[in-house]
Amino acid sequence: MRWILVSFILFALFIGTLVVVSMRQEVSLVSKSYYEDELKHSEKMQRMNNASTLAGKPTLSFEGNKVKVSFDEFNTIENGKLTVQRPSKAALDYQFEVPAVPDQSQYFELKNWEQGLYRIGFSWSANGREYYVEKLLVL
Repeated sequence: MRWILVSFILFALFIGTLVVVSMRQEVSLVSKSYYEDELKHSEKMQRMNNASTLAGKPTLSFEGNKVKVSFDEFNTIENGKLTVQRPSKAALDYQFEVPAVPDQSQYFELKNWEQGLYRIGFSWSANGREYYVEKLLVL
């Protein structure tokens, strides 16, 4: 009888510990507007198709703690945006405006970063069309 009571108490302590530990875990989504982003998925696919038809596509890479975007036609960009997402930690997400410049490469510094997987997306418009490229990179 005493062992049954002790086992119930130990079980209750175990469950209580699990609840406390699980409540302290950080849960971060890939995007705060996840559902709205999913509704725009077909638009994103059209932008990716537009980018796939380009002769010179942008390349995305890491150089140290900087994201390097190389593109032969930066001077034709009407507006551009670079998103850096860390799927496992939303605090390491970044968003940059990409201006039209005569150079073929632009660098964007990540002030806080950790080693791991990042999703880099570059969207821009030029000549009345929308484009998007995305790449998974490991820093």
